[in-house]
Amino acid sequence: MAPWYIYIVENKLSHYYTGICTNIERRFEEHQSSGPKCARALKGKGPLTLKFSCKVDSHSEALKLEIWIKKLNKPNKIKLVNNCLCNAPLRNTLGEDKNHDK
Repeated sequence: MAPWYIYIVENKLSHYYTGICTNIERRFEEHQSSGPKCARALKGKGPLTLKFSCKVDSHSEALKLEIWIKKLNKPNKIKLVNNCLCNAPLRNTLGEDKNHDK
């Protein structure tokens, strides 16, 4: 079974978009392209920056965490991105692999 990822993308307006996928590089490229597979909330709002990424064990867990993140206010999302949110059930592992800023 392929791992799932939860991610946060920031657009040129400094708005955060949260999503889940099984291949973070492919999904970020789809968002960057503003093509048919790009999220409607991100179309025409580039450049985009991948701010947060975390690998999770299952689709179910990814969905639950996505909902949890979407309920956070912006200051707490920023803390989550910076690994400074107390008692967060996940942490940003983006810098541990490679830089995804484009």
